Parts: sequence; C-alpha cells; structure tokens
Amino acid sequence: MTINNKNINNIFYIFVTAHLIFWTLIPSLTNHNLPLDTIEALAWGSNLDWGFNKHPPMSAFFLEIFFQIFGSQDWVYYLLSQIFVIISFYYVFKFSNEIFNNKLLGLVSVLLIEAIYFYNFTTPEFNVNVCQLPFWSLTIYYSWKIYSSKEIKFLDCFLVGLFAAFGFLSKYLFIYLLASIDFLFIYLIFFKKERKFDFKYLITVEVFLVVLVPHFIWLYNNDFITITYGLARTSLEQSSIIDHIKFPVIFFLKQAGILIPFLILSLLLIKKIKLNLKFKDKKLLFLLAINILPIVLMFLTSLITGSKIRTMWMTPFYLFFGTLFVYLYQAQINLNKLKPFMIGFIFFFFLSPALYTYVSISKDDKKTDYPGKEIAIKTQYAWDQQFNSTINVVMGDEWNAGNLSYHLKSRPVWEGFVEKEKLVELKDYMCLDNVCVGSR
Repeated sequence: MTINNKNINNIFYIFVTAHLIFWTLIPSLTNHNLPLDTIEALAWGSNLDWGFNKHPPMSAFFLEIFFQIFGSQDWVYYLLSQIFVIISFYYVFKFSNEIFNNKLLGLVSVLLIEAIYFYNFTTPEFNVNVCQLPFWSLTIYYSWKIYSSKEIKFLDCFLVGLFAAFGFLSKYLFIYLLASIDFLFIYLIFFKKERKFDFKYLITVEVFLVVLVPHFIWLYNNDFITITYGLARTSLEQSSIIDHIKFPVIFFLKQAGILIPFLILSLLLIKKIKLNLKFKDKKLLFLLAINILPIVLMFLTSLITGSKIRTMWMTPFYLFFGTLFVYLYQAQINLNKLKPFMIGFIFFFFLSPALYTYVSISKDDKKTDYPGKEIAIKTQYAWDQQFNSTINVVMGDEWNAGNLSYHLKSRPVWEGFVEKEKLVELKDYMCLDNVCVGSR
C-alpha cells in the first residue's frame, strides 16, 4: 500500500483509537476497584472547591463532570484518562507535522513516545499527572504558533494563557514548562534581540492570572495548604548535605531507566548515532526549551534544595521527546525502511497492556483490589437498620471515605476527616473504624 498523507492520518487515528480501547478495556476488566488517586479526586469532586489539601482543583473538576453524567461506572474514569492521553497525542502529532512538514515523521514522533510507560502503563489512574497532559501539549503547540509566526495573533496568546492556567490548576509543577518557555522568549527578545517585544504577549500573562485569581484567594484563605503539602512530599525539611547529591543522582538514574524502551525503539530508526547540533536553528532551540530545559530545572531543584523528585511527577515532561529525537536524527532516518521500527513499536504496544493485565490479575494486595463496592453495600445495610434518613455526608481519609462517597447510591459529600464538632452538627450518623457516614 502506498503511503500518502491520507493514509498517515488514518494510521494515526487507528493508533489512538486502539490505544484508547486497550487502556480503557483492560483495567475495566482486571481491576476490582478504581485506583487510589482517582478515588481521592472523586472524593474532592463531591465537594468541589478551588483547591484541596493536596492539589489544585482541575483533576477533581473533570472527574465530577463525568460522575454527574455517568455515575459510579468504573470504565468511564479509565476512558476519561485515555481521552486526556489521546488529546495530548493529537497535539504532539499536529505540532510535529508543523516542525517537519512531513506527516510520516510526525507519526513516528508520536509512535515513539508509546514506548514511555508514562503514556501507557500508568495512564489508567486518572490523577493530577494525567490531567496535565493535554494542557502541556496545548500550551506548547500554541506557544509554537506564537514563536514561529511573524505576526503575533491575539487568539494564540489568549489560548496559551488559558491552557497554561488549566495546566497549573492541574498541578503546580506545570510551572517548570512555563518557566522554560518564558526563558526562551526572554532570551530571544532581551538578550539575542532576534524578536521584538509585542504587547500582545501580556495577554497571555493577563489571562493566566485572571483564571488563577479564585485559586489564589482559596490558597490564602486556607493557609497555602496545597503548597505546604507539595513541599512535604519533597522531604525538603529533613534533607541533609548528602541529599544534595543522592537525590539528584537517583533522579537521573530513574529517568534513564524510564527512557530505555524509548531509546531501544529509537535506535531501530537510525543507522548510527551522530549528532550535528546547530544552536542557531530556531526549531531546535524551541525543541530543547520544551524538552530538555524543564528536566534540567527539575534536576537543579533537587541539586540545590536536596529535595526528592518523585518519578510520577515527570509524567508530562517527555511528551515531545519523540519529536526532538526525530528532529535530531531525521537525516539518518530511511523512511522507506521502517519495518524494524514498526515491529519494535508493535512489540512495546502490546507488551505494556500484557504486563498490566498480568500484574492486575496475579497480585491481590493492590488498591485496585479493594472491595469498595462490597463495603458500601454493608455500610448502607447497617445504616438502614438504624435510620430512615439518607446518607449525604461521609467523613474520613480520602481513600476509605472516598470509596463510600463513590459507591453509595446517594453519593454523599466528602467533608474531610472525622471531627467531633462536625458529627454534632449531623441529624444522624454512624461510624465504622475511622470512617463516619451521616445525614444532615
């Protein structure tokens, strides 16, 4: 079959459809319960606010929308996660096509990142990391439109500000991407003086800040609890001098390990490793700014502060690694001999869901094995024996109370941890272990 632009588009859509079906169907069939982070965000979503004790509100917002439409059907939330993944794939594909003016190279750029486990094995768990993915790719795509255009368009600036704000409201680490893109523009405008400052750039900042105002107000009113939690996760307070070496080295080794399948697949594309970097190449500068600089900044954060960088925090950072690799080695890629690459891609494409299925079925001590539905049925039965009212409040930690909030038909609102002052306000209540359900 002759490869043409229409065929490449079809191949891309077949790929993302297959990805969506596989990664929606497999966890739906093999998991007994939704993953921890998804249940946690669903608990927050039952009582939506502009922030929560651990994260900004965006992941809970999208989950609550789907809950209001579909209710407590587990497959829906696996589907939601894959929708976010394939949106990000689409904009990687779209961006890559504009970089190369070659749809086949654009397709290869997307297929390459399927070998990175952030975009397959970990995606069934809809959380703040997955929530960032489409906004990461959209922010980069519209930043590229501004970067590559001679005339700055109002709409592009508006969309960068909007998607950047949504990304930041998904997880604060989005700031590493924004800092990298800002650094590139500042460098070109004020140091290299290759671009003129345009007041339309300020539209991006204005939109970004306006969207974030409600969250900033929430942060102030809640003693910046989300930031405090994030800093606690880095183990910054307990860091010692040795941590300034240990944690950066661990960070580096983990990133190298994550990229091994990607590198294996990449090497099937080229004859030999030979780099010829031209730093005056504007496309290359942009690709380095969005791919390498955020990782360097993260590494420097660990090095300077001695903080621990958790592996899953890096989920969106590698979305455009395929594009960077193909751009660096495009002269060595023989587009007429892609058979070894496609065989490697198919191997990794099926390997990851096979491993997920094996782990899900063979191990029975995971969060996804938790009998959440059964516990909800027993709780409802015990409640009905004592009260005639409806359970509309649940208190406790996000996991145990969150499962009840999700599985009980009345969808009780999660109101945080158990406190005597809150219990007194309830008309009826019942406590089981560290979880209390009640009626107002």
